[in-house]
Amino acid sequence: MSEIAATTVHEAYAFACMKCGYGWEQSYEIEHHVDVHGHAFVVYTADGERVPSPLSTPTCANCGGHVVRIMRAGRVAGVQELLRKQQMPQTAETGAKDRTVSTAATPDRHWRLSDLLHPFQRR
Repeated sequence: MSEIAATTVHEAYAFACMKCGYGWEQSYEIEHHVDVHGHAFVVYTADGERVPSPLSTPTCANCGGHVVRIMRAGRVAGVQELLRKQQMPQTAETGAKDRTVSTAATPDRHWRLSDLLHPFQRR
């Protein structure tokens, strides 16, 4: 199949599994093509590999569930940063120490749905 010139755009999404609560973010390169018959189609790639559209049937990488909430990019990372700050009491002494510690030294955490949605709850 031949195709005519492609236009590539970059988009990123945040995902939260409604089954297990796992949260993640992924960026995509979206190539817009037109075939020789004039029909438009798109190709999604993530980390250099062709993948299905994340908007059609997202799958949780943790549990394989298909009930996944799609949000704008930065939601999961923003909540993770907020929770990290809440877990560490900030004093002048510990604040200075935190700035010298690499983020690689902190243990990985499995994020639950309640962690991700907590900042959005009404009071």
